[in-house]
Amino acid sequence: MTKATDMKLTSRPLTSDLWHALEDLFGDSAICSRCWCMYGRIGSSYRKRPGEENKAAFRQAVEHGPPPGVLAFDGDTAVGWCQVTPRNAAPWLDRLWQLKRVDDAPVWSLSCLYVRKAYRRQGITSHLIAAALEAARRANAPALEAYPFDAHVSSSASSSGYASAFARAGFRVVARRVPARPIMRYDFKQNADDGV
Repeated sequence: MTKATDMKLTSRPLTSDLWHALEDLFGDSAICSRCWCMYGRIGSSYRKRPGEENKAAFRQAVEHGPPPGVLAFDGDTAVGWCQVTPRNAAPWLDRLWQLKRVDDAPVWSLSCLYVRKAYRRQGITSHLIAAALEAARRANAPALEAYPFDAHVSSSASSSGYASAFARAGFRVVARRVPARPIMRYDFKQNADDGV
């Protein structure tokens, strides 16, 4: 197993030329290879479609741009992924009462995280959160939201990360409609004023 200190982590926005890297990464997971980050876009109906149909739809999103997320690499190997987009690109979030919008701010959303099994518990999620923050900052988003699980309340496995990792990165809870699933936000102006 690779140790975090041995890794040469980089991150890159997912563009068409990196599609093969995402295919390789998602091939490592039965869930990812079925969903292809379509849940936030079309909801649970992704389960009723063949994985290849979801894959084709997501590939179209990549080809039409802008990049729908960030890949983390250890050298040439894709080791992690996060979907980071304007919240409007994941309209299904508003259909879930637990994750409905907190306000009308044109926030970006980090709605999905995946780390290759052999690389888990080595800081890849923190690296991806930092890369997502940078992508949202470059796009002049006022804030980046995330919808993680709170491991203190529920030990549920999560494709959206855990609240503790987001808190360490400077995200704050802005709503909690169910105990285990806070809506967390990194407000770029507020965090800059606070020196975060």
